[in-house]
Amino acid sequence: MAEYRQVEYRIGKDGKVIETVLNATGDSCIETTAAMEEAIGEVESRELLPEYYQESENMVTETTEWVTEG
Repeated sequence: MAEYRQVEYRIGKDGKVIETVLNATGDSCIETTAAMEEAIGEVESRELLPEYYQESENMVTETTEWVTEG
């Protein structure tokens, strides 16, 4: 199932654009906005929200189990 993400843009009187990604975790925050950032221009700064450091609910994990005969 696809993860719902919301992007909020605030444009100041000086033309500065502030972009905020909601409902995303980890690298998906940056991936969500990559195309728009490229179209708008150079990113002056980036502030990562606490959600960036959370694990994604859709993250795949790999485990290895050892079976011994005895």
